[in-house]
Amino acid sequence: MSSQPVNIGEAARQSGVSAKMLRHYESLGLLGTVTRTDSGYRLYSAADVHTLRFIKRCRDLGFSMAEIGELVGLWQNKRRASANVKKIAQKHMDELSERIAAMQAMQRTLSTLLHCCHGDDRPDCPILDDLAGSAQNAT
Repeated sequence: MSSQPVNIGEAARQSGVSAKMLRHYESLGLLGTVTRTDSGYRLYSAADVHTLRFIKRCRDLGFSMAEIGELVGLWQNKRRASANVKKIAQKHMDELSERIAAMQAMQRTLSTLLHCCHGDDRPDCPILDDLAGSAQNAT
């Protein structure tokens, strides 16, 4: 990667982030002030591209935009306490574990319902019966 500033298309290519998302991250303040040409085109430094890669990795791991904002701030703060980073990561992992458990429960329920359904020309369907029963119980 060159140390010369690059335009938005090249920054997007180098970072793996779309130009639209790049502008979005800039609007959220996740990037520092981006240099502009006299004609108003954005120019991104090597540090900006590195930050974009950091943001992309955070997104790939499912961190929220708020968490990413905190992580970017901690990453850029050389006096940070790693305990703060670990706290954010642990909270995120706990949330992921809860979501995975909920999805596994859904999968077990659907598996049972699929097993009970004959899937033939008969009109009776245990899947629909269960869904209708769940809907009545919720009201």
